[in-house]
Amino acid sequence: MDPLERLLAERACERLVYRYAHLLDLGEADRVPELFTDDAVWELPGRIRLEGRAELDAGIPSRLNKAGRTARHVCTNVVIDVLSPTEAVGTSYMINYRHDDPSGVPAVLPPAGEPLYMGEYRDRFVRTEDGWRFLHRCTELAFAGPPTAG
Repeated sequence: MDPLERLLAERACERLVYRYAHLLDLGEADRVPELFTDDAVWELPGRIRLEGRAELDAGIPSRLNKAGRTARHVCTNVVIDVLSPTEAVGTSYMINYRHDDPSGVPAVLPPAGEPLYMGEYRDRFVRTEDGWRFLHRCTELAFAGPPTAG
């Protein structure tokens, strides 16, 4: 790949990382599966694993779109390594501030104290006819026990 093609691939994958966070934070979790391939995997090791279009379409919105939820995913330290014109891997840090109001009313004040959780996303990307998509997204939580083998 020439340097411009590599840069464009890196930027497209980085944009997926940020788009994922924006959709969650704006209450559009039902659109998150659009960022994945039909055979993708989304997982939180030891807690949940969704595989394939049907599980992603049903599982992501039901777990992440909650009435009264105000959240902000802060993504940083994004590093994308392009392996080929159609494959890339990446790691990014994530900090999540979240407030869930059981009455279903969105928060008007930021959550007090520490973030709900922090960790990193470990991603595999593939280039499809529709552009770059997640093939595998794994969320590793920091300070939540021993890390999984990677």
